[in-house]
Amino acid sequence: MSRRAQRRQFAKGLYFGLGVVWPVISSLLGLILVMGLVAGRFEKWSLGDTVYFAFISGLTIGYGDLAPKTVIARVLAIIIGVCGILLMGLVAAVAVKALTNVTETGHDKSSK
Repeated sequence: MSRRAQRRQFAKGLYFGLGVVWPVISSLLGLILVMGLVAGRFEKWSLGDTVYFAFISGLTIGYGDLAPKTVIARVLAIIIGVCGILLMGLVAAVAVKALTNVTETGHDKSSK
C-alpha cells in the first residue's frame, strides 16, 4: 500500500472514529465551556477571557495570565483540566486506533 493510500485510509479511520465518539467529545467540550463560563462569572472576567481560560485550562496549557482567585473557580479549573485530559485521551485513542488499522491492513496485504 502506498503512503498516499495509507494517509487516506488513516484520515477515513480518524473521521469515522471521531464520528463514533462525537457525543462524548461534544459533551466534554460543552462541559469545559460551561464550567469556564461559571468560573469566569465568579472571577468577573470578560466573555473572551472566560472562553480563553476554559480552553487553555482544558488543554492543560495554563499560561498563568488568567488565574482564578476564588475557591469555586479554582475547583472548576481543576475539573476543567480533568475534562481536558479525558478529551485529549479520547482523541489520541481514536487516532491510535485509526493508525493501527492502517498498519494492520498494510501488513496483511504485503504478506499475501
